[in-house]
Amino acid sequence: MKTFIEFDAVELPNHLHLTRERVREFLQREYLPNKSRLGSGFSPEFSRLCGDAGYIGMTWPKQYGGGEKSFLERYIVCEEMLAAGAPVWGHWVADRQSGPMLLDYASEEIKNDLIPKMIAGEYCFCIGLSEPDSGSDLFAAKAAAEKTSEGWALNGTKLWTSGARQAHYMIALMRTEKATEDNRRHGLTQFLVPMNTPGITVRPVRSMAGDSEFNEVHFDNVIIPSDNALGEINGAWKQASKELAYERSGSERFLETFSVLQALADYVHKNPKVHLQEALGSLVADLYSFRQMSLSVAMMLEQGKAPMVEAALVKDVGTLWQQALPERVRSIVGGESDFDDQPELRRDINRMLKIAPKLTIQGGTTEVLRGIIARGLGLR
Repeated sequence: MKTFIEFDAVELPNHLHLTRERVREFLQREYLPNKSRLGSGFSPEFSRLCGDAGYIGMTWPKQYGGGEKSFLERYIVCEEMLAAGAPVWGHWVADRQSGPMLLDYASEEIKNDLIPKMIAGEYCFCIGLSEPDSGSDLFAAKAAAEKTSEGWALNGTKLWTSGARQAHYMIALMRTEKATEDNRRHGLTQFLVPMNTPGITVRPVRSMAGDSEFNEVHFDNVIIPSDNALGEINGAWKQASKELAYERSGSERFLETFSVLQALADYVHKNPKVHLQEALGSLVADLYSFRQMSLSVAMMLEQGKAPMVEAALVKDVGTLWQQALPERVRSIVGGESDFDDQPELRRDINRMLKIAPKLTIQGGTTEVLRGIIARGLGLR
């Protein structure tokens, strides 16, 4: 059992600065001039552009079309995309976690069919984990898969499924046997589920921001082929844990409300008062710390480790920070006499205030994350 948390300092190699410049040039050319048309969320067109540029599947094997680049090089690309507010969500889940899961556990037939198209930015994936009655407690999953003569029959409901309405495939964690008294993790299996399979109903969940990023997905006797079971039957918890390490540790855990910090920096540049500079400096110092933690996890993933505790900590502290960021920025500038003359800054703050509450749902709630951290430290 883990008794300490490991975050080694990571110094980015010099050649990655060239990667960063190339990504910025790509964004200047393909995204920023077309920002109003492409938007800031889901854009199949932009995902295909990223595929053409080699920015999807960067760490994956060349035999499937991947780039075999380092996790740190991929990290730089993701960081620049998020900081620019680029519409990456059409390929984000596929690139971040679904692709690596298929590479590890899918059949060669599935890999040869899907991986090249994922790399091209043609396929959108979603993840079926949370459920209405159990939230982020994956041990309590009730949505079930039963073996039949036709393959597997899926029944039940997944909730808070990001991007399900646009997704072509889901990787779903389903119960295939009851948990045992001595092993609550037993009985869970992962499946590759085509979202156009008969029996699947997707219902949008509207947020305060007016979007429907989250969805409820209902399975009513959904039949999928036997080969669509991924990895070990009844033993998928370790697989899911590794997948969540990919999901919880990336730069999206502290950059989703980054535009507010950028807006504050622009405001302080025009109004270089000491107290504003100090407030901005404090926020930037926080951001730098989260980034170093996230980079450390990226390095551990590159080394083949499964840093679940460290990833949970990055997600916990990073999410709470970026969730509070819009209100902190509003407090910093709210008392300034010329704040009323900054309509774009006010709009950005108000928009992010509406987005912020959802951040503790994505990738696991705070309570679940802290349970993982406590168990990893031997405290429970």
